[in-house]
Amino acid sequence: AEAAAAPGGGGCSPAGGGSVPVLFCFSVFARPSSVPHGAGYELLIQKFLSLYGDQIDMHRKFVVQLFAEEWSQYIDLPKGFLVSDRCKVRLVPLQIQMTTLGNLTPSSTVFFCCDMQERFRPAIKYFGDIISVGQRLLQGARLLGIPVIVTEQYPKGLGSTVQEIDLTGAKLVLPKTKFSMVLPEVEAALAEIPGVRSVVLFGVETHVCIQQTALELIGRGLEVHIVADATSSRSMMDRMFALERLARTGIIVTTSEAILLQLVADKEHPKFKEIQNLIKASAPESGLLSKV
Repeated sequence: AEAAAAPGGGGCSPAGGGSVPVLFCFSVFARPSSVPHGAGYELLIQKFLSLYGDQIDMHRKFVVQLFAEEWSQYIDLPKGFLVSDRCKVRLVPLQIQMTTLGNLTPSSTVFFCCDMQERFRPAIKYFGDIISVGQRLLQGARLLGIPVIVTEQYPKGLGSTVQEIDLTGAKLVLPKTKFSMVLPEVEAALAEIPGVRSVVLFGVETHVCIQQTALELIGRGLEVHIVADATSSRSMMDRMFALERLARTGIIVTTSEAILLQLVADKEHPKFKEIQNLIKASAPESGLLSKV
């Protein structure tokens, strides 16, 4: 392991076996725990979240620091640090809070289409309307060259994505049983998209798969835009409270027209006319947005 390369190396005695004792400090708290020998930054962060997750504001930026005995103080965790000896680390929130601006550009955006399947048709409120808006969003994604990731919840029992939605050119169409779309295959697909920063998310159900997907995505540092006119549930109460909860976490609740026009940004954009035509072909008002 390369922990010894860090100034101070964390100090104290080498750990035996497959785990290393570590003291995790946050604010006024200090909790002893352990991590696998050779753990790095990501595992330390996961341990901090498991110990202090209810107290950590995910919309703050943090730095992890290591206590260096040769300096008798904390230093920023050295690049490439791996735990090999007993050590003490702390999580320090930076003073500047991150602001969710909600800017969208095609080059840093990916669309997530969640579980728009045939068996949901009779149960989901305003399903025909969200199909229409979802199809418009996917047409816009194709025009603007934006990657699309699609999931289907247990398609063996719930059917495939509805025929009205054209999945031509989708980067990934994946069956799932987990409610969240954040599967290993999806994470791998995101890793293949250079510079991805924002996810535009729509589908069903708002309070289950949409909510759990959104929370996992922001936990990974991505900005999430939920398209209110392309997202629904069986119960409008479930939908309403889910959108309110998600908005309070910093997730952006918006509309398909706002998304598409933000992505083109300028009347002189070469695809503006085609995007404008998509918007003009909007479905009639359904009352869905009055339930936000």
